[in-house]
Amino acid sequence: MQTEQHFDAQEIAKFEAMAEEWWDPSGKFKPLHRINPLRLDYIACQIKLADALILDVGCGGGLLAEGMAARGATVTGIDRSPKALGVARLHSEQSGVPVKYVENDAESWAENHAQTYDAVTCLEVLEHVPDVPRTVAACAAMLKPGGHFFFATLNRNPVSYIKAILGAEYILGWLPKGTHEYTKFIKPSEMNAALRDADLEIRDLKGMSYAMMTDHFSLSDDLSVNYLGFAIKPYPGTAA
Repeated sequence: MQTEQHFDAQEIAKFEAMAEEWWDPSGKFKPLHRINPLRLDYIACQIKLADALILDVGCGGGLLAEGMAARGATVTGIDRSPKALGVARLHSEQSGVPVKYVENDAESWAENHAQTYDAVTCLEVLEHVPDVPRTVAACAAMLKPGGHFFFATLNRNPVSYIKAILGAEYILGWLPKGTHEYTKFIKPSEMNAALRDADLEIRDLKGMSYAMMTDHFSLSDDLSVNYLGFAIKPYPGTAA
């Protein structure tokens, strides 16, 4: 009997090809380096990282995972890219910031980690998975009651196509061409539906906007392109 695959092999291959550049702030992951402080601060404003047990889903080379660990969290990062995990482990050893890295995906990891984590992060990942509601449900299952699910992804509309694909990949060259597939972008309404189906309570939604004149990323109310947010797993007996 063939085991069901919970990840897109073609998507993994894209990031395998770029894995050695994960920690190069001027390389192919430059946009992630630019927004990572914003993401870290956003998470730190919602939970006390120093006391948190966190799972980072789709951790890649470890930018977010190591950043959270550096602020005191106990972090496990999972990903299906062996090359990216190799880079992550090496950087963790060199930096002295401990993170546990495992080759796995959310759906498989959830089978043995129900209600384990204070927070699960899944940032810039959901637009690369084959089944968004299934991945969100797996993340929700791994949260303790009261736990936080942090997500970040791309909206699907003409503006996001122009900025995230034509602009970032073809004009500015921030990302390799073909990094994103427009059809996999996720509208906030679709994200909200996946959260509700996973019995999570949405608490916040913010845009991550880029100002070309100042070359600066900031949080905003503009959800048209990149957006991030968090939801909470309710305690038993409370309404979701």
